[in-house]
Amino acid sequence: MKTFQAYRFALDLTPGQERAVLAHAGAARVAHNWTLARVKAVMEQRAAERTYGVPDELLTPVLGWSLPALPRAWNAAKADVAPWWRGCSKEAFNTGLDALARALKSWSDSRGGKRAGRPVGFPRFKSRRRTAPSVRFTTGAIRVEPDRKHVVLPRLGRLKLHESARKLARRVDNGTARIMSATVRHDGGRWHVSFTVEVERAERVPARPASVVGVDLGVKNLAVLSTGEMVPNPRHLVDAQQRLRRLGRALFRRTGPDRRTGQQPSNRWRRASARLGRAHARVANLRRDGLHKLTTRLAREYGTVVVEDLNVAGMLRNRRLARHIADGVCQVNG
Repeated sequence: MKTFQAYRFALDLTPGQERAVLAHAGAARVAHNWTLARVKAVMEQRAAERTYGVPDELLTPVLGWSLPALPRAWNAAKADVAPWWRGCSKEAFNTGLDALARALKSWSDSRGGKRAGRPVGFPRFKSRRRTAPSVRFTTGAIRVEPDRKHVVLPRLGRLKLHESARKLARRVDNGTARIMSATVRHDGGRWHVSFTVEVERAERVPARPASVVGVDLGVKNLAVLSTGEMVPNPRHLVDAQQRLRRLGRALFRRTGPDRRTGQQPSNRWRRASARLGRAHARVANLRRDGLHKLTTRLAREYGTVVVEDLNVAGMLRNRRLARHIADGVCQVNG
């Protein structure tokens, strides 16, 4: 049975490598923002021309929203918009264009009733300050080195891993896995590389294939099973709240950025912000680890798992319970 699986590893980048990755992430952002501005300009121009009674056949030509069409528009203008484009891999620009193509399709499908769920808004421009730096590679040299402590990515070269990639390397060496893409992203104060891998797996049978278990999600207990077992809520956010408050107050006392005056943040503000980000990332990682262990145990033991469908967005409107709900229920539903 073939399936897709992600392998995520922390990176230890040198200052030069970090600058190179940031340059690629910036290239993706520039391509995304310029093409989005072009799409909006064409839409507004066509709308204005219709108000003047211009026939449809004489309107400004439509700029296609598909992934093949957006790169054509970008390639025609990149020499003027980004004269430094040769310094980055083409995959950097494709990262931003692919994200824009998917966002436009989601918005169009949502407006046309082809997409289920809550309405999707029109794509917005990516901010250097608020957007997590990320770049995705789908072609070129993507591999794990034989020492299993380094990976090779196009234009970025040989990057050191913070941990061993032996689990992925073993599958690749045995021919049971094929790397499809690699994404480098800055998250929680660290750089990570995520590999999307096509894996050949043997079908597993639960320990009790005919058994059924119901899962009731709650606040006091993370989950209550129909068998009577209660999974306690670890309350990672509550445990870390005192530290988060202290770090938040320390950040507030520093000189931060001000967009109105153009003030740049101080180095002490940057360090305090990084400490607060790492503390939040630790809480998120603890939540993710507990959720993974619980769902894996249920999938391996029971043939059918029934989980209630909760309106988490509505539950979070209760200001007295919102924090506890977010700390418990959202780590399951999110």
